[in-house]
Amino acid sequence: MASESSPVPSAPARSAALHASLGDAVRDAHVPLAKPEEATEAGNYFVANYPPFSFWQREQAGLVDEVLSRPRGSADLGVYFHIPFCRKRCHFCYFRVYTDRNAAEINGYLQAGLREFRLYGSKPYLAGRKPKFVYFGGGTPSYLSVAQLTELTTGMKELFPWDEAEEVAFEAEPGTLTEKKLEAIRDLGITRLSLGVENFDDHILELNGRAHRSKELHRAIAFAKALQFPQINIDLIAGMVDETEDNWKRCVEQAIGYQPESVTIYQMEVPYNTTIYQEMKAAGQLTAPVADWATKRHWVSYAFDEFEKAGYTVTSATTVVKDPEKTKFVYRDSLWAGADLLSAGVASFGHFAGMHYQNNADIGPYMMSLDQGQLPVYRAYQTNAEERLLREFILRLKLGRITSSYYVEKYGVDPRESFAQPLAYLQSEGFLTLAGDVITLNREGLLQVDRLLHEFFLPQHRHARYT
Repeated sequence: MASESSPVPSAPARSAALHASLGDAVRDAHVPLAKPEEATEAGNYFVANYPPFSFWQREQAGLVDEVLSRPRGSADLGVYFHIPFCRKRCHFCYFRVYTDRNAAEINGYLQAGLREFRLYGSKPYLAGRKPKFVYFGGGTPSYLSVAQLTELTTGMKELFPWDEAEEVAFEAEPGTLTEKKLEAIRDLGITRLSLGVENFDDHILELNGRAHRSKELHRAIAFAKALQFPQINIDLIAGMVDETEDNWKRCVEQAIGYQPESVTIYQMEVPYNTTIYQEMKAAGQLTAPVADWATKRHWVSYAFDEFEKAGYTVTSATTVVKDPEKTKFVYRDSLWAGADLLSAGVASFGHFAGMHYQNNADIGPYMMSLDQGQLPVYRAYQTNAEERLLREFILRLKLGRITSSYYVEKYGVDPRESFAQPLAYLQSEGFLTLAGDVITLNREGLLQVDRLLHEFFLPQHRHARYT
């Protein structure tokens, strides 16, 4: 805190200082990364946040309460709830999930979640705020019964009403969906139903540990379309165990045939805490039994081409949409622009005014904290100004096209100058173009953006590939 004898720098001075420190840090850090190994090895490649999760600290957990004690925040607010229950654990899953809980245990968890929301609702920073977006993730939110979903969402709406929300998203496993349950989900105010299809082939689904089969997913999609959800999203994964190019092409064709409002396409990776990795470790294998990176990029590029032929638009490294004017990903875009995220539930990640936090990753300690009237925050990370700018630049670059003027207006920093070296390097490698105010990743750059983003990381954060 500045004293009276040391005045706070003016906004232009702060911007200049940030510009200078970022430029120095990136220049010091920038030794171009080696060419990627094409084999898929164990580890997290997908960049979901910045700084990386592995740098978040137990010692900073108490700082979250300090932020929440501030006056009401003015940023856009999102609400997330993690529902960690599944019929079966997928072999590639690295999220906190449970497959052995009975109805009483699930009800106990949901009541704990509502206690957590009540604690947040009493904090000055959040009291009285309405969310711009709401997201139910997992695990499998659709694993819950209609009665459980109704009780949960009724309690949440009393604290954080979403009658004015632009988006309410809900993840679903096709095999858990009946027509009755889908009707109930629609009545809850869900605007985007995200179906975890992953693949349309029963052999691939079984081999990768998915609980549903093709008959269930075809039925679920038909039910959902009949109920006219505003947005139906289909998830696909390129490069699953035993997948072939012919199979992938059939999956793309089938997805296009259903004409969903959007499709999200991921490239298969094998994080350390997955069943596939445990099998690799036991066998002494370094390479995962999935398609290599060049193949996965080729398959996703093929999918993008086919969707574009069908009238879709590629809107990020992982998404295509039928109508960009109508179909948005409010959750993603708001978070990447620095929105607050009240994230509740076991192992969930949230964000308040530049303070990142994660809840306890085990259900027992999570519920025990709430029984004691305490927030279950396990670790946190207070970002500084340059990390917040970097986070927003790195994540929004995954959209494929950004403007420098956005950052000049918001931060007083021109990324074309602050990140001149990594931008020049990516341009020289043929991944990126600079045209006036606009920074654009071409298709090849977009398909491997998560690897390329490390070019912009601060020195202490480079080469981090941890959950």
